[in-house]
Order: sequence, then structure tokens, then C-alpha cells
Amino acid sequence: MTELTSMINIGRELAKKLGSVGIGSAEELTRSGAEGAFLKLKEKYPNVCLVHLYALEGAICNLEFNSLPEGRKKELKEFSDFLKNFN
Repeated sequence: MTELTSMINIGRELAKKLGSVGIGSAEELTRSGAEGAFLKLKEKYPNVCLVHLYALEGAICNLEFNSLPEGRKKELKEFSDFLKNFN
């Protein structure tokens, strides 16, 4: 099992939050996917934002979050906006 903090974009604070929602390794994050992990985080930490979602996707893809393709960022933003309708 690979530590979350070994992934790009995942600092100690985000790793701790991920661990608190049952995602404790890089492999578990990859299995959950960015959207799945973000949904779990959003349920426990309502203040997580779109940048967190970008960071998760970047970690899975091994990219700086600001280097994600524009099309993928648009999909992630739409997902985040969709979740706002339920708060």
C-alpha cells in the first residue's frame, strides 16, 4: 500500500481527511476515483471545494492539479456544481 502523501497534490491535511472517510492509501484513492473520494469528503467536510476535487484527480493522474486538461476540469466542475444542488 502506497501512502497518500507520496501522491502529487496530497498533503498531510488532505491525506488525514481522506483517511477519516476510509481512504487510506493511493490504491484506495485510485479505486474510489476523484468523484467518489470527493463525495465522501463532501459528506463529512462540507467546506471542501472544487480545488480539492482537482487535487484528487491530479493525484490519480500524477499531474499538478492546474495541469489537468480543460475538458476534464469542466467535467469535474459540473460534478461539483451538481452536488451543490443537494446542500
